[in-house]
Amino acid sequence: MRNLILVAFTEPVSDGLVFPRDDWPLHITLVRFDVEMKSGDAGTGGEVGNGGGGGHVAGLDDRIAGLIDEPVRAALGSRLTIGEDAGFGRQESVPVSLVEPSRPLQDLHESLVGTVMGLPGRVPTPHHILENYRPHVSHHGDKRPRPGDVVVLDRVALVDMAPDGNHSVRRILHLWELTK
Repeated sequence: MRNLILVAFTEPVSDGLVFPRDDWPLHITLVRFDVEMKSGDAGTGGEVGNGGGGGHVAGLDDRIAGLIDEPVRAALGSRLTIGEDAGFGRQESVPVSLVEPSRPLQDLHESLVGTVMGLPGRVPTPHHILENYRPHVSHHGDKRPRPGDVVVLDRVALVDMAPDGNHSVRRILHLWELTK
């Protein structure tokens, strides 16, 4: 299984950026998913490269990007308002800023979930999707949005949670940006 995530970054990033797993740029998670890596699916992005072991699957990134390109591009430019602070995770110990309800953001999330549910794999957190989706920005030390801040959905990315099998870093595989 390959662990991937689709996010909307709220601060600048670049395509191909590699960053430590504990130092993410601020972002809104859209959907996290695992996809099976199959050999022998020539032409559909299933060829295993880099010798397996969590390595890159040739073409899989492009296949996923192609499947979600239209809904991502339709959502770019949406304005989102940061709401109140909350605590997520065990004993609500992870500080986050909620994102106020947004039809464009919810539509994007639902479209992405629908697409990834059609891939061979799974969404490991099914109780946090669709009608239970609570968009938020996790705080990272002093980095955090403030209630009332308005952010523009201008960077959506497909991120590998363990590039080349390395679970200590993350890599942006594909980045959609709002053209100015």
